[in-house]
Amino acid sequence: MRIRLDGTRAEIVDALFRLRLNFTVSGVSRAYPDRGKPRHWRIYVDTTPSERR
Repeated sequence: MRIRLDGTRAEIVDALFRLRLNFTVSGVSRAYPDRGKPRHWRIYVDTTPSERR
């Protein structure tokens, strides 16, 4: 599954940390600046369901 995260750098780092608690992250794109939103970025995360329960 590919998930798009957007927000400030701190928000993206927090969301990525939380995603890793429940999903296996297989790839993360570079950060792209959001158009029209200063200091906001977007990344794309490739995930699979985690084997942990």
